[in-house]
Amino acid sequence: MKFSILSESFNKMESTTKRTELTQFLVELFEETRHDIISKIVYLIQGKLRPDFEGVELGVADRLAIRAISKSSGIPTKNIQEEYRKSGDLGHASSVILEQKTQTTFLAQDITVQRVYDTLLKIAGLGGSRSQDMKIKYISSLLNDATPLEARFILKILLGTLRLGIAENTVMDALAIAFTGSKENRKQLQYAYNVSSDLGRVAETVATKGLEGIEKFEIKLFNPIRPMLADRVKSEDEAVEKMGSEFAAEYKLDGERVQLHIEGEKVVLFSRSLERIESYYPDIVEKIPKNIQAENIILEAEAVAVNEDTGEFLPFQELMHRRRKYKIKEAVTKYPITVNFFDILYCNDKSCAELDYAKRRERLEKFVKEDEFARYIPMSIVRNKNEIEDFMENSINAGSEGLMLKSLEKPYQAGSRGSHWLKLKREYRNELGDSLDLVVIGGFFGKGRRKGRYGALLLGTYDDENDTFPSICKVGTGFSDESLDQIYQILHPKVVIKRDPRIISEMEADVWFEPELVIEVVASEITLSPIHKAATDAIRKDAGLALRFPKFTGKVRVEKAVEDASTNEEVIALYRGQKKAAHERNRM
Repeated sequence: MKFSILSESFNKMESTTKRTELTQFLVELFEETRHDIISKIVYLIQGKLRPDFEGVELGVADRLAIRAISKSSGIPTKNIQEEYRKSGDLGHASSVILEQKTQTTFLAQDITVQRVYDTLLKIAGLGGSRSQDMKIKYISSLLNDATPLEARFILKILLGTLRLGIAENTVMDALAIAFTGSKENRKQLQYAYNVSSDLGRVAETVATKGLEGIEKFEIKLFNPIRPMLADRVKSEDEAVEKMGSEFAAEYKLDGERVQLHIEGEKVVLFSRSLERIESYYPDIVEKIPKNIQAENIILEAEAVAVNEDTGEFLPFQELMHRRRKYKIKEAVTKYPITVNFFDILYCNDKSCAELDYAKRRERLEKFVKEDEFARYIPMSIVRNKNEIEDFMENSINAGSEGLMLKSLEKPYQAGSRGSHWLKLKREYRNELGDSLDLVVIGGFFGKGRRKGRYGALLLGTYDDENDTFPSICKVGTGFSDESLDQIYQILHPKVVIKRDPRIISEMEADVWFEPELVIEVVASEITLSPIHKAATDAIRKDAGLALRFPKFTGKVRVEKAVEDASTNEEVIALYRGQKKAAHERNRM
């Protein structure tokens, strides 16, 4: 398949923000794609070469790409840099530069998707003293044969700046239409993706084997499972109403969720967003195998920083000191943890996910041995409001942030959020239930003491139905100088020239970001808004919902994917809850 076909599709996708049009462009592309390369097409659409959990990164910086463009075109780097400054997009700049070359060269060889993919994979695997020169050689070899449009998208993929506004849900919609004839079959594809976390593999399977092949997907060791998520409730009464007469309550620990895959001495750790994180937790890798009473196992746990003297749990931010490339041994010693297990998904070559919670907890306690480092998350069976309140107090006194409430009779539903798991946090007891995890979608330049950084951020919810990020507030309070520096360092590389089509906002930010960062925010209440777009039309026609007096809590949720952020449905529920509370007060 010629790479020009993929480039032309990318060009069409960049020209629209409508999900229906993007889906149709994808369907047309998939129908034209040979089945043996469709997985590669899907990875490239996502701006990657392999699924995230494999950690394959291209590692190409602007300066190196400019040298490669210069080598291919014969045009001095200063001219390329000038064109780059004009457009702000090196992919676009390369297409302009190579237009000049095209006018003076003979026919170039057609390049294929396979050639581009294989070359990029070679670049990703390079390391050592000569790697920079080899990367330039490989990139320029592609650019020598590329048309200006092809060069534009080759550079965008290389630099991680391909912004098509297409997420997994849209890709799965298109795959279902193209290869099963109906968007309704997306549910089966979603399940396969949830247990494999590999959209390329899902695409190749449905293209070659149809739904019959998709139905054979199952949990595999060392292949991460997308985590099950919880809805929130703001009171014990609401929890009992939703959960029924008897259910489990667990401490809700303020740590990092970790998925552990273990066989013998081999330990692989995945974060909530499916990133490999063994380097941050060498103590888990070293110590946990002796606690396992099985040949192989997949477990879920919460890694929590602890006070060694008192045993008390410490806040999540303490763990962030481990998120470093250097001096990790020093960080492990200075910031000790415990590993607190709460679920078992696989054991002795068999899935446990289809078992109900009660049986999974029983197996967890059978196959994992406790000690001071490895523990079970405290759990109690509760039946009424009073029992929840008592267990909540125990949780808070231990340094936790609340409770997780879980149905005893339900299986583990990978990748889903629902009422089988509920979270009840201490702050949810107030009128709003005001802790929200929101996506950073835009920034505003700071003034005075904040000059040279972002002084305020534009935040959005996640609309899981439409796969978009509608704005809900602008937040500028709660930031320390240290957090402003940290957030600037994280966000500055994510600045984009063109707003991501999944961002829905009437408010214009100074800069737009690729939606990749989640932060925690509190607020006094939720109000109707003519400007912000979260839950538009849900309460009143042409009005969205916004946070009043939002404040950053200090928590940067690096472990959360943006699709795990607070949803429109959560915000609507909180809004209605506060209105109900106000109405009841007025009646008294």
